[in-house]
Amino acid sequence: MVSLQRTIRNMRRVGLREWWRQMQYIGDAKAGTYVGKDQFGNRYFENRNPEEEVPGRHRWVDLAQHEYNATQVPPEWHSWIHHIRKEPPTNDPVMQASSPPWKGTYVENLTGTRGAYKSYNTVVPKIKAWEPKVKARA
Repeated sequence: MVSLQRTIRNMRRVGLREWWRQMQYIGDAKAGTYVGKDQFGNRYFENRNPEEEVPGRHRWVDLAQHEYNATQVPPEWHSWIHHIRKEPPTNDPVMQASSPPWKGTYVENLTGTRGAYKSYNTVVPKIKAWEPKVKARA
């Protein structure tokens, strides 16, 4: 469905600078309506025209960070992107009213980064490392 005509049409719609950015980061020129923004700065878009977008690929996210990780998308927006919910969280009254008081703020998975969780070990090691003892020379 990616054609030269579609690419040029979307380049005219979004502008040359945004088109170049999309080609560098998502590899496709997409134009659609802005739906909302989450707490991380990710922007969400939708294009419901079946002649322009492949069904199932008409919703997409423009991630604020460019080290892509699936955990950068909060659960509310994940359910909208994957067609679990019809309305985006900004327009869905059920999503806005169903935030329980015990729910904490969403944090992306930090495994493999400096912010990863490291447990504190309180157990005495079973194997002791060899420590050489040097005698004084006479």
